Amino acid sequence: MSSGKTPRYNRYSGGAAIASTATIPSSPSMFYPLSIPFLFSAEGSSTYKQHRRTPSSSSTLTYSPRDDDDGMEPQVFAEQPSVKLCCQLCCNVFKDPVITTCGHTFCRRCALTSDKCPVDAAKLTVVVNNIAVAEQIGELFIHCKYGCRAVGMAGKPGAYEVDPLGCPFTIKLSTRKEHEASCDYRPVRCPNNPSCPPLLTMNLEAHLKECEHIKCPHSKYGCTFIGNQDTYETHLEVCKFEGLKEFLQQTDDRFHEMQLTLAQKDQDIAFLRSMLGKLSEKLDQLEKNLELKFDVLDENQSKLSEDLMEFRRDASMLNDELSHINARLNMGILGSYDPQQIFKCKGTFVGHQGPVWCLCVYSTGDLLFSGSSDKTIKVWDTCTTYKCQKTLEGHDGIVLALCIQGNRLYSGSADCTIIVWDIQTLQKVNTIRAHDNPVCTLVSSHNMLFSGSLKAIKVWDIVGTELKLKKELTGLNHWVRALVASQNHLYSGSYQTIKIWDIRSLECVHVLQTSGGSVYSIAVTNHHIVCGTYENLIHVWDIESKEQVRTLTGHVGTVYALAVISTPDQTKVFSASYDRSLRVWSMDNMICTQTLLRHQGSVTALAVSRGRLFSGAVDSTVKVWTC
Repeated sequence: MSSGKTPRYNRYSGGAAIASTATIPSSPSMFYPLSIPFLFSAEGSSTYKQHRRTPSSSSTLTYSPRDDDDGMEPQVFAEQPSVKLCCQLCCNVFKDPVITTCGHTFCRRCALTSDKCPVDAAKLTVVVNNIAVAEQIGELFIHCKYGCRAVGMAGKPGAYEVDPLGCPFTIKLSTRKEHEASCDYRPVRCPNNPSCPPLLTMNLEAHLKECEHIKCPHSKYGCTFIGNQDTYETHLEVCKFEGLKEFLQQTDDRFHEMQLTLAQKDQDIAFLRSMLGKLSEKLDQLEKNLELKFDVLDENQSKLSEDLMEFRRDASMLNDELSHINARLNMGILGSYDPQQIFKCKGTFVGHQGPVWCLCVYSTGDLLFSGSSDKTIKVWDTCTTYKCQKTLEGHDGIVLALCIQGNRLYSGSADCTIIVWDIQTLQKVNTIRAHDNPVCTLVSSHNMLFSGSLKAIKVWDIVGTELKLKKELTGLNHWVRALVASQNHLYSGSYQTIKIWDIRSLECVHVLQTSGGSVYSIAVTNHHIVCGTYENLIHVWDIESKEQVRTLTGHVGTVYALAVISTPDQTKVFSASYDRSLRVWSMDNMICTQTLLRHQGSVTALAVSRGRLFSGAVDSTVKVWTC
């Protein structure tokens, strides 16, 4: 070593010397492995050369295989390997050298099991085999493994040294297998009897001449002869199987042919079984595809039947409309059918991922708010861009109710909370746990917020962004799904009952009894109180006398929502139903003047602003209607 110290050697009992550990060089970028084995010998470039052992010769360094090199053979170098042929990670001569992304060379296993390069701390990734280094290593001379012996504790082999009694040759590392396959010092077993003592290849021929366990070549047919070489030759002259040798050989050949034929038949049977399995799988797949097609056919047939039923229902509704028109024409009421009074769908807002359950309009900024089963509130521009301005997220349940007071938006949800939103910034400013059950409806009046739920109405004082509970209105018999504030009164709907409350005293001042199940919607005009019920009916009361004046029919599903548009000339009430339709009612003569059919699902919510009607439905859309 040019940068280290000369190794020191110690005598051992066999006459050879074991070298002490080499000193590490001072260079920081490269170092010698601490356990690199090598031998000093005469130089040469032949494939192998003989190494004479004398007690005074510079003998061997030992080699210890790494723990992860399972089954690695002894490798004792005849000359000191160059430090450039040593891996910096395992400190051994390269085994399967590879170049990594950092430009250095390492053993493949070291590169795959290490995270960083020891030189520049770069991440190690194998790029390509280092063929040049591999060829250099293949040119190194090592001792034949049959010229080495293990040293160390019994049962724990690890280091090796040159065996003075073993093979005297050193060979190139790249040709070791060729030499060792024919080495005279390779241990072999007696072919006649495994119990014979181990032999070297060079001694096998002499042993066979003296071996006492030679069997007759016909022993597989039943001959029991065992003897030495001399008696073996004598036995063959008298062996009864020797005369049948040709017949026995022919029988063996025939038997071998039969075995090959049987093996071929077995392969053919396995192939046929495989084909049969594939055919069975294909048949199963065809059956599944056929069943799937039948299912699709049944589904399409069912859908066609449903579409036909809906078409018949729509046709029936149109016939009803024609009957109303004819009746009105016969009555001479033509003014109601002025083309300027016909409502038409002018557009559709699309964006929700679930049914729309509530709508609310902020007329100051021409904003429309919609609450949905997707737990969000969408803000729509109804004046300029006609697009969604923002999606408000905050509820953990379906948004069921919306209400505006000043610059605040209040939303009620199935998660039993009310959230307060600032309309200017569209940010959440407060959350109140309002009820023990879903908040079904919200309405505001006189700086108070009213929230309806199961058998309860809570009254909240609005103090900035805070809601202070003022009172809870009780005595309600079911879910409160409808709340309307008009003038100084609050109207609440529950099961077949409408209660009228004085907003100032918060006392119930009147009760209206209805029919048709739960009240789902309420609207109040200048002259009437209108409510929609579960059983398709719309009841109308005189607002002064509180006497019921009419029951409007025509819907074939629950009336979910009501809205009012009033002008100096007339008052119109809009109704939204489970039957997917909207109806326009003239409150002058209490008849339906128009049926609007554009939604693909139940219509659940209505809102009006500046003569426009907005409708939300289970089809996840909001439609805009104008004259």
